[in-house]
Amino acid sequence: MRALVTGGTGRVGSAVAERLQAEGWSVVAAGSADGDLADAGAARTLVDRAVEELGGLDLLVNAAGEGFAPKQVDEVTEGDWDAALGATAKGSFFVTQASAPHLRESGGVVVMIEDVAAYQPWPSFAPHCAAKAAQAMLTRVFARALAPEVRVCGIAPGTVAAEPGQEARRAGETLLGRIGTPDDVADAVVYLAGASFVTGSSLILDGGRLLQSGRLQEA
Repeated sequence: MRALVTGGTGRVGSAVAERLQAEGWSVVAAGSADGDLADAGAARTLVDRAVEELGGLDLLVNAAGEGFAPKQVDEVTEGDWDAALGATAKGSFFVTQASAPHLRESGGVVVMIEDVAAYQPWPSFAPHCAAKAAQAMLTRVFARALAPEVRVCGIAPGTVAAEPGQEARRAGETLLGRIGTPDDVADAVVYLAGASFVTGSSLILDGGRLLQSGRLQEA
């Protein structure tokens, strides 16, 4: 079993990579040093390198992302917008496009690491919300485009890391009374990698936060 994890050196991506390795997967965990995924050529080069190193590809996890920084809408710059959409939306598209022939050959799986921000408006994170919404739509677009050989699923985490001193507040925003962890995301990736009758769906992994959305408008 062979997996490429983009964003694989970040908090969530590294937890996913480590869990997959513990489950017996051979993993290429790619970080920013492995290329700027906002560039289509760099995305293709990364996939080519991973396939050569692994001898093929069975699972792609798109966990790379940038641009999660609070700014009011009248303060957002073009650079903020490009950073958010670059690795998250454009990168997910071109990495998946380049991976598709290899995943078709193996009957593989794509997992998009989305965000509840794709489904909930946060005025202080407009570019991030837009980028994650685009990525969530790509989950569905690729599920149709690559079927039946390749399954494509999404995971939309809520809070899996809180600012120091904010843990109790964030925990209170969920029905389960706790924030999530990167390991919770890794558990979901392992589940979806083996869930052979699931495609085109996104797993909301937020402890019930979205059900509290009537009083939650910010991250």
